[in-house]
Amino acid sequence: MNMQQMMAQAQRMQRELQKAMKELEEKEFTFSKGGAVTVKMYGSGQIISVNIDEDAFEKDNKEMIEDMIAMAVNEGLETIADEKEAINERITGQKGFGF
Repeated sequence: MNMQQMMAQAQRMQRELQKAMKELEEKEFTFSKGGAVTVKMYGSGQIISVNIDEDAFEKDNKEMIEDMIAMAVNEGLETIADEKEAINERITGQKGFGF
């Protein structure tokens, strides 16, 4: 493969990677914890909504609900990072490179 072909291949890979990352940013994820808290977020990490079940609204449950929200958001961010890594590895054949 000559240099020009390698450059063209690299540019195609970069375009494909950018497209896949944009699609991931727009993808919606839903994470639920304990049936009491549901967090929806985009692949960009932006939170769309947080839903707390009415039965969870008791003063004694405040700390538990806050913990469940944090756990759901953290699970979401971890899932998104894993998907980015999978996209990158699929397109470039390399881990931890490209984003």
